[in-house]
Amino acid sequence: MAYFGLVPSERSSGGTVRRGAITKTGNNEVRRVLTQAAWAYRFPARVSRARMDAFCAEAAVRQIAWKGQLRLTRRYRKLAAKGKLIQAVVTTIARELLAFMWASVKSSRQRTRELVSY
Repeated sequence: MAYFGLVPSERSSGGTVRRGAITKTGNNEVRRVLTQAAWAYRFPARVSRARMDAFCAEAAVRQIAWKGQLRLTRRYRKLAAKGKLIQAVVTTIARELLAFMWASVKSSRQRTRELVSY
């Protein structure tokens, strides 16, 4: 997340820790795409039958993706209901979306290694 600039900046001295806005280091384009994708989590998580049939990824990746859809939708609504600024909510969701993408890639690579070692 730090590579793409989706972590809060921090100023600390002694026992005092102050966190600020996101660092905005890294690739601007990737960060922009992630925040644009995060806006979609305002709506309920669902997948049409046509898309489900066309989606031909591994079952483990599909499971992680669906779990991510449900979690991010629920988290968006929870943070917005608390009264958080919508842009801060979107940034939080973009960061978690990146975490789920990383988890699915990691799961896929691990599965590939298991198949190759057989």
